[in-house]
Amino acid sequence: MNTNIEFGTGEQIQTHQFERLRALLSFLKNESGNAFYQQKLGGVDPNQIQSEDDLAKIPFTLKSELVDEQNHYPPYGRNLSYPTNNYVKLHQTSGTTGHPLKVLDTAESWDWWAQCWTRVYSGAGVTSADRIFLAFSFGPFIGFWAAYEGARHLGALTIPGGGMDSEQRIAAILENEATVLCCTPSYALHLAEVATQKGIDLAESAVRVLVLAGEPGASIPAVRHRIEQAWGAVCHDHAGATEVGAYGYSCQYQNGLHINEAEFIIEILDPATGQPVPPGQPGEMVLTNLGRWGYPVIRYRTNDIVKQASAACPCLRSFKLLEGGVIGRTDNMIIVRGINIFPSSVEAIIREVVEVNEFRLTFYREQDMDELAIEVELEDHESHKLGYLTTLFRQRLALRIPVQAVAPGTLPRFQLKAKRVIDNRPKL
Repeated sequence: MNTNIEFGTGEQIQTHQFERLRALLSFLKNESGNAFYQQKLGGVDPNQIQSEDDLAKIPFTLKSELVDEQNHYPPYGRNLSYPTNNYVKLHQTSGTTGHPLKVLDTAESWDWWAQCWTRVYSGAGVTSADRIFLAFSFGPFIGFWAAYEGARHLGALTIPGGGMDSEQRIAAILENEATVLCCTPSYALHLAEVATQKGIDLAESAVRVLVLAGEPGASIPAVRHRIEQAWGAVCHDHAGATEVGAYGYSCQYQNGLHINEAEFIIEILDPATGQPVPPGQPGEMVLTNLGRWGYPVIRYRTNDIVKQASAACPCLRSFKLLEGGVIGRTDNMIIVRGINIFPSSVEAIIREVVEVNEFRLTFYREQDMDELAIEVELEDHESHKLGYLTTLFRQRLALRIPVQAVAPGTLPRFQLKAKRVIDNRPKL
């Protein structure tokens, strides 16, 4: 992996990217056994792909296509560049937005995953001297398997938290003097909630850094502040996807996500027209991974809404910076009385008012109009916060949203991606 390019010029980055992209396209068309991309790239001449302007010559890849591949050519589809006996790892997506997608990695591409994660750790200031606690159960979800491998490459001590409940994980964090915690933002808040109930002050623990992924919370200032306050530690965001790779990380300035442009090409496009949008304007993120030749994705439409920062990051990294991280998703934006709403925007407001309490959003339809209701866990003495939340929603979102208080502990807790959005609208 080219590490110096992180602080190189834009021209150096683009030269590096497109040399690798042309090599990948040529391999897929002429040397690999990847029937999916051989068909998709049939009319593409790799030699003509010289710059970002040429990317439009390559068709998009959609998750629905990859899922259809596995439905028609079970169990793994045809987006495999080698015979299946060349692959050593199998993971699958969470299935929160549809049918789970199985993804295979060769030893080489799994090593690539681990190296991408070392950049995540580096951005967060994590070194081989740290002790990294992985607060999750090991299953088919790739995220923290990759975090484990990245820690191994880094040379840090890893402390697995699988097979433990929250109290046992807190005990293990304290007993082993873990200095880094990897989990989701929701679970970081839940561990803080459990610790408070047990009279434990996590701010007194050895944990100095949290690397959080799976949800946009760590790039939402109000959420990040709550987590940092509870843990007395610095909170860093990370973004990745099973089908794409570990592509985003935050730096010491915590002002968004840097894209690892040594290993990924990013496009930010108008989701309706497919045309690039300028910095400062939100659009859909389209990614191409450059080092996962066994299971590549070329111009993959992530459905994630992001916004490139207009100004350079003070850390002096040349890689593109996504202001606010992943803002939302094209498939979970809902229009309520003419106002576009992302659940992350609602969470940002709630976290300004309540601390580690859970909440739930319910979308429903009334008189042919989409509506939103919110439940928030509050103690009896916190009932005044309902009016404050209603005022903030009206000021920030220009909407009157009914907010109901429910007893603490009423709503579910989550270890991986939180499912706080209930959609009760009739299916069309």
